Amino acid sequence: MSVKWIPGAVSATFKKMPLTADDVIALLSDCGLQAVEWSENVHVFPGDPEGAASLRKRTEAAGLRVAAYGSYYRLGENENPGQAFQQSLVSAEALGAPVIRVWAGTKASAEVGEMERCCLTQEAALIADMAMRKRIKVAFEWHKNTLTDTNESAARLLNEANHPNLSCLWQPTVALTPRERAAGIRRMGERLVNFHVYSWPDGKRGPLNATEWQYYFDAAEDIGGEHCALLEFVRDDSVEQFRQDAKTLLNLLESGESNG
Repeated sequence: MSVKWIPGAVSATFKKMPLTADDVIALLSDCGLQAVEWSENVHVFPGDPEGAASLRKRTEAAGLRVAAYGSYYRLGENENPGQAFQQSLVSAEALGAPVIRVWAGTKASAEVGEMERCCLTQEAALIADMAMRKRIKVAFEWHKNTLTDTNESAARLLNEANHPNLSCLWQPTVALTPRERAAGIRRMGERLVNFHVYSWPDGKRGPLNATEWQYYFDAAEDIGGEHCALLEFVRDDSVEQFRQDAKTLLNLLESGESNG
């Protein structure tokens, strides 16, 4: 692989189990994972730099890296976007997160008119500026009912915002076929950061499918750099299933590295 993948997990995966932040740290370490995206309103909260700094210390003490801060900030949802985003940003900074995840609006791209899209694009540039001053990259969640629900709309959002500090996460959106998903990876290229890793056969959570994910990792082979592959959406919210998925992911990445 030309990409260096760091295996890890999204902490929101464990909110229904439920596991505390320290439980998550222990589980990831035991599974041989190396990174965690800490999720807002689950294990770390907006406007809480002290709590975020404490969690950073515990994460790093266990030999894990903070992959991202998974905020629930949405474009177009706040009367004062800068003020609202600042609450998530202060926690992301204290957490030592290199990336802050945000959401590209509240509607499917097909339902967003040109004027509204323009406003959302301007807001994206605003928060990207704020985060860049803290040396934190802004990455949009790749998700239905937002401006990243299709490959074309996501690319348009980044192109029109035209800001060097904006990027996207990636995940296998159920609404797209595997071929469309791979095409999106290739189209976004170096503008992608971390991947959220799961398998949903027939729209339902299943065990992580190594064949499926080899296809996606192959599509990403030219994006270069270092990125985190973060497990999410475990079947039946089962710790044992998570352990199996972690083993599948590690084997997959080790195989990819050995194959070059």
